[in-house]
Amino acid sequence: MNTTESGHGQFDDRAGYDETFLGPAVPLPLPVRASVETVLLPYTHFTVVFRPDRRLPASTGVCIEGAQLLEDIPREDVWLYDPRVPREQQTGDDVYRNNSLDRGHMVRRLDPVWGAAGVADQANTDTFHFTNAAPQVDVFNQGKQLWQGLENYLLEHAAEYDRKLVVLTGPVLQDADPPYRGIQVPLRFWKVVAFMQDGALAATAYVLDQSPDLSKDAERALAGATAGAPPPLGPYRTYQVPVSDVAEITELEFGPLPDVDLMPPTRSPDERWRRLESFEDIAMQG
Repeated sequence: MNTTESGHGQFDDRAGYDETFLGPAVPLPLPVRASVETVLLPYTHFTVVFRPDRRLPASTGVCIEGAQLLEDIPREDVWLYDPRVPREQQTGDDVYRNNSLDRGHMVRRLDPVWGAAGVADQANTDTFHFTNAAPQVDVFNQGKQLWQGLENYLLEHAAEYDRKLVVLTGPVLQDADPPYRGIQVPLRFWKVVAFMQDGALAATAYVLDQSPDLSKDAERALAGATAGAPPPLGPYRTYQVPVSDVAEITELEFGPLPDVDLMPPTRSPDERWRRLESFEDIAMQG
């Protein structure tokens, strides 16, 4: 792991992610391979672990104080380059322009928007940095709705435990990800949520898959691979998965979280990833 901190006077007041927010330490997920270079970018209530070689985040960590969330902060879709990283190392407008790709927030816009109004407003703006985004399919479907609502659902679950969450999110960066306009487009994303339950640290994990379903309709999916077009992507499919599986597919270190996973043990490998059709499908043992 080769991680550096990038400083810039404009961001001197950004404390970033607090690994002791819940009490027990929940470290930022960092690459396990020493050869992978990352840059730590603190923002308001969250931090991005950025990979310049991929022009995308490797992981993000955000602290959510559910009791202090401010939902009336207006959304302004003005995306910014982070001056702490050279522009050519960021996935910016040149990648998202005139196509079907969305700038997918890794740290969800509403998650760090809590506390005093000025702080919440700064957090809102901070989420609109290209360093906090990755290309995602722009078609809205049930899988995407589930993914975007996970934090709300889990905050309600944690309501009797002070409504605090730590959410770790990022793309699954694979060498085989399809190329497009100078980057490689991730086909899967992951999310690990940590919270306190019955006085102890607990966690659950999820994967969002936007890869094309070649087995179902190969010809139609491959037909999208025309010159100059983004790679063919499929509708979102959301799964609950073991935290240890997220660690394996991302080659990131998740500290104590694999050992406090609330997903019940499965009876067979085929049941290891649980397809979610609704929030009621989320399994939490105990």
